[in-house]
Amino acid sequence: MSALRPVHFLLVDDLAENLVSLEALLRREDLVLLKARSGEEALELLLRHDVALALLDVQMPGMDGFELAEFMRGAMRTRHVPIIFLTAGTAADAQRRFRGYEAGAVDFINKPIEPDVLRSKANVFFDLYRQRQQLERQRDELEAAAQALRRADRHKDSFLAVLAHELRNPIAALAGGLHLLGKDIPAERSTDIRARMDRMLSHLSHLVDDLLDVSRVNEGKITLKKARIELSEILTSAIESSQHHMDQAGHTLITDIETGPIWLDADHTRLAQVIGNLLNNAAKYTSPGGTVTLSAHRRDGVAEIRVSDTGVGIPAELQAGIFEIFAQVEDHLSKSQGGLGIGLALCKQLVALHGGTIDVASAGLNKGSTFTVVIPLARDPG
Repeated sequence: MSALRPVHFLLVDDLAENLVSLEALLRREDLVLLKARSGEEALELLLRHDVALALLDVQMPGMDGFELAEFMRGAMRTRHVPIIFLTAGTAADAQRRFRGYEAGAVDFINKPIEPDVLRSKANVFFDLYRQRQQLERQRDELEAAAQALRRADRHKDSFLAVLAHELRNPIAALAGGLHLLGKDIPAERSTDIRARMDRMLSHLSHLVDDLLDVSRVNEGKITLKKARIELSEILTSAIESSQHHMDQAGHTLITDIETGPIWLDADHTRLAQVIGNLLNNAAKYTSPGGTVTLSAHRRDGVAEIRVSDTGVGIPAELQAGIFEIFAQVEDHLSKSQGGLGIGLALCKQLVALHGGTIDVASAGLNKGSTFTVVIPLARDPG
C-alpha cells in the first residue's frame, strides 16, 4: 500500500516575517507549507496544489484576505477549502467577522497569535484531510476490488461455457464410439474407433488434471519433489510430451540449448509440465508449418528458458493479464484449438513454487510470442 500524499497548507501574508513565524509554528512531518505574499500569488498556488487549509491575513495591499476568500468560494476547485482569517482586529469588530464568515471563513484568529491555539486548530484540519485521503484510498481499493470481481465473474461465465464445450466434444465422441462398437463393423474400423476413444479419454483426463492442479496450488496442497537435476533431462521430457502436437501441425522445432550441464534444484515432473505446456501452446497458436524455438542458457545465477513461436501473437494491452486464470477465453484467442485457459496460470504458479518467474513478450497480433522462464541454478554440492 502506497504512502499517503503530504498535506498542504496555504499561508498568505504580505509581510515575510509573519510567514516565517507561521511556518515555524506549524512545521510538522508530512505537512507542506505553501507561502504567498499576495492574493494573486495565492491563487496561482491554489491552481497547482490541493490545499487542506488556508490561513489568510485580512489586511493586505491590493487583494485583501476577504476578496481572496470570495475568489476561492467562487471556484469549483477551491470552494470547499477551509479558511481561517488572521486579523489584528478586536473580537468586538462584528462587521469584519460577519464579512469573513460570509466569505466562507471557518474561524478567526486574532494577532498576536497564541501558538497553542493555532496549532490546535491546524491539527484538526490536518487530521480531517488525512481521513479524507484514507477514505478516498479505501474507495479506490473497493472500486478496484469490485472491478476485479466483475472481471472474474465474466471469466467464470466464459470458462463454464468453454468447459461445457470441451467436455461435450469428447463425451459425444465416446458415446458415438460406443454406439458404433455395438454394431457389426469391420475389425479395422473397430481399431480406429478405439484409438479415437482412447485419445478422447486422454483429453478428458488432461482437462481434469489441469483443474485439479490449479485447485491444489491455490489451496497450497502441491508439494514439489525437488532433486538436483540437469535441465536437459527436463527439456527432453517436455519435448517428448509436445512432439505429437508439433508433428500434427507440421511445425519445425528448433532447439538452442547451452552445451554443458545446467543444474537445478527442481521437481522434474512439474517443471517438464511447465515447459511442455508452453510448447503445446506455441503449437496451438501457430499456423500449420510454423516454427517453434526452445532455448536454454545460464545467466547470472539462473537458467533462462525461452519458448518462441511464429504464431498469432498477443496484443500489448492483453499481455499483462495473460497469466490470469481463464485468460484464454477472451475473444482475441479464438484461434485456439481448445483448452480451458488455465495452463498459463498453472505455469506461473508452478514456476513461482520453484522460486522463479515467467514473462511474455510479443510484438503484437500475428507477430509471434516469446515466453521466458527463469529458474535459480542449483547450489554447487558441498
